[in-house]
Amino acid sequence: MTLRASSIPALRRAPGRWRSEYTVFAVIAGLLVVAPFFAYPVFLMKCLCMALFACAFNLLIGYVGLLSFGHAMFMGCAGYGSAHAAKVWGLPPEVSILFGTAVAAALGLVVGWLAIRRQGVYFAMITLGLAQMIYFFCLEATFTHGEDGIQSVPRGMLSAALAGLAGATKVLVFQLASLTDVHWTMSGEVILMTLIGGLGRFSGPVVGAFVVVALENYLAGFGSWVTVVQGVVFVLCVLTFRQGIIGKLSAALNRPL
Repeated sequence: MTLRASSIPALRRAPGRWRSEYTVFAVIAGLLVVAPFFAYPVFLMKCLCMALFACAFNLLIGYVGLLSFGHAMFMGCAGYGSAHAAKVWGLPPEVSILFGTAVAAALGLVVGWLAIRRQGVYFAMITLGLAQMIYFFCLEATFTHGEDGIQSVPRGMLSAALAGLAGATKVLVFQLASLTDVHWTMSGEVILMTLIGGLGRFSGPVVGAFVVVALENYLAGFGSWVTVVQGVVFVLCVLTFRQGIIGKLSAALNRPL
């Protein structure tokens, strides 16, 4: 199924809607300023990394109408590239992040050239198939160290400030590049983040990423039940917040008193 441009919320330029979204964005920015005083820094860095990942996915589905089931390949390959550059080549964190981002951009050119020839479910299946090819390549390649991943990646001194560059930065934050970031479940997770926060919304993916990461972090003691909780949250959002959390807040702020 191909999303029509008229059905994408991001393409409706109602002034009232944008004012409300800017208000929500300002609130989020304010919370991020004070968050380091109340939350664990690594948790916040993971939230910011995943928020950027979700924003990147929202750029494709929310503004263009193309559903990708393989976005994890870009995040994962950037992670491996950044980890290899930092640990093996000894490059500084800033250069390692730029290299990892360049790897993902180059991969995007190839994948885009192949996948853009189809739309709807065919586009989604092509991206999923290519992502699985990348996953098995990372599983067998020598430099990725298979299921062990690239461990003990040097963090450097600028990681907190640079934690917004998704996969390339995520490996510096956690000092690990693993197959998890390349697996198809990561592509599904970013879809969940975007839909929960608000498809095509300016700050929707950010909120969705924080919600999903918070659930994973604070419910980690329940083991596999975390997935069940995520599913329940997703169903509740679909039933009660069809425009996502930000969409619901935006509508409430625009509602006359």
